[in-house]
Amino acid sequence: MPIDIGLDELDRLVASGATLVEVLPATEYRDEHLPGAINVPLKTLDKQTASVIPADRPVIVYCWDSL
Repeated sequence: MPIDIGLDELDRLVASGATLVEVLPATEYRDEHLPGAINVPLKTLDKQTASVIPADRPVIVYCWDSL
C-alpha cells in the first residue's frame, strides 16, 4: 500500500538500505533527479525494466508532476 512520506523519512529509509526509484521520463531524470535514485520511466515499467529494482529491500517510488 503506497503512503506519502516526508524528506526526513526518505533520508532515514534510504540510509537503512531502501531503493529510491524515480519514474520520471529519462530526459527529466537526466536534467534533475534525487541523489542515489535509479530511473525506471513509468511508461516503460514492465517486468523486464523492473528487474533493476532489488526485490529484497523496501522501494521508494518518486514522481514529480507539475500539473
